Amino acid sequence: MIEQDVRDRIIAAPERILEDRDVMAALIGANERAMGSNIVDLRGIAMERLENRLDRLEDTHRTVIAAAYENLAGTNQVHRAILQMLDPLSFEDFLKTLAGEVAATLRVDCIRLVLESVQSAEDPALRRLGDVLFVAEAGFVGEYLTGGRNIPLRPVILRQTIPTSDAIYGDRAGWIRSEALMKLDFGKGRLPGLLVMGAEDPHQFKPTHGTDLLAFFAGVFERTMRRWLS
Repeated sequence: MIEQDVRDRIIAAPERILEDRDVMAALIGANERAMGSNIVDLRGIAMERLENRLDRLEDTHRTVIAAAYENLAGTNQVHRAILQMLDPLSFEDFLKTLAGEVAATLRVDCIRLVLESVQSAEDPALRRLGDVLFVAEAGFVGEYLTGGRNIPLRPVILRQTIPTSDAIYGDRAGWIRSEALMKLDFGKGRLPGLLVMGAEDPHQFKPTHGTDLLAFFAGVFERTMRRWLS
């Protein structure tokens, strides 16, 4: 027999029993056992299938919500980084902000700006601008993006990598394990550039990740660079 206080509570609020999935599942199981093994309860089978389907729908719902929040967080990060990038009033401060505040906001370990040029990389004016800027000879950007292979150039490339030289990353090359590469177009008559974001985490930049936000960031970066180059 059910204890009187428990019985009174069930009678007073029976909807609580109906809303508790574990209790209802236990009651259905007890009912099936009471009917015997030679009776098939189609209603119980249908309910079990509906419960399984509901579990799958809830899992999908949670995944979609998590992806939406992650995308929103990524959008906010990019917007903050763009505002930080637009603040500096000199090119030298622009590069410092890129390596400092912008890299921290985007949660990357290293940012490098590669410019193709006929000017020597040993020029004192360029060396004064710090490690963020890497000046390369013409053709370097395309070679680095494709790895020497004959493949189409995409505007944004995400890949896991182990740098084979310290040309771009300098003394950080030893621990970079993934990178985002954004090809930069500075306008007619100018050599291309490359914005490189490196990460120690090999899973931070993977080919399966979306590139829309980085493409937008690169578009704003291109327009900002055109102002400095002019």
